[in-house]
Amino acid sequence: MFKNKKILVLGVANKKSIAWGIAESLSQQGAELCFTYVNEAIEKRVRPLAEELGSTIVLPCDVSSDEELDNLFSELESQWGTIDGVVHSVAYADKADLSKRFSETSRSGFTLALDISAYSLIAVAGRAQKLMPNGGSIITMTYLGSQRAVKNYNVMGVAKAALESSVKYLASDLGEQGIRVNAISAGPIKTLAASGIPEFKALLNNFAESSPLKRNITQEDVAGTAVYYLSDLSSGVTGETTYVDAGFNIVGIG
Repeated sequence: MFKNKKILVLGVANKKSIAWGIAESLSQQGAELCFTYVNEAIEKRVRPLAEELGSTIVLPCDVSSDEELDNLFSELESQWGTIDGVVHSVAYADKADLSKRFSETSRSGFTLALDISAYSLIAVAGRAQKLMPNGGSIITMTYLGSQRAVKNYNVMGVAKAALESSVKYLASDLGEQGIRVNAISAGPIKTLAASGIPEFKALLNNFAESSPLKRNITQEDVAGTAVYYLSDLSSGVTGETTYVDAGFNIVGIG
């Protein structure tokens, strides 16, 4: 399905990352992949993973740095010329701002969460469009905390709400170029990022008990929807947020 397709993947930290599950599925379908890392510690984890999938392009990228973003896309243009898709699976908030009351969120913490978790998609999409002359697909990861007040999610919920709104505006902005922008709202998964959320184990248990499918979701669940969005199967779909959460979002009390 993805033969001769080139996909940029941002957000792999280890094998538990949602972005890794997506990358594996894309590779199985023949995609060429580029991975990024934010620092040396992550690079040591990402390079071996990239090698597993036959990827030789592993580049530094701190999404809070315009210079590093410029360098990333300049290098992609040099090595690939064009790209067909982007997986944006990047989010961050100060752990302290997740454990305190939302009304006590610091100004710096709010700015940080919105910059990394929401603005980064805009910054990436703005550069990616130049390498998508024939159109393409951009996907990002969100969570139900954008629509409901979820305990201990706090400022990240606000950041995800901004992210989902950005998806709509980017879809409208880039649609004439044949570029689709969509979001996947995944249920809770044990990832490196999730480990920073207080009482996350309790959240998982409650999710499985309350969701219509009576289970937690997996990387494979999310990857299936990601493959759909990145492929021509979703050629007429843009600006959407799809819930991959075992139906939890439809439940009135959970």
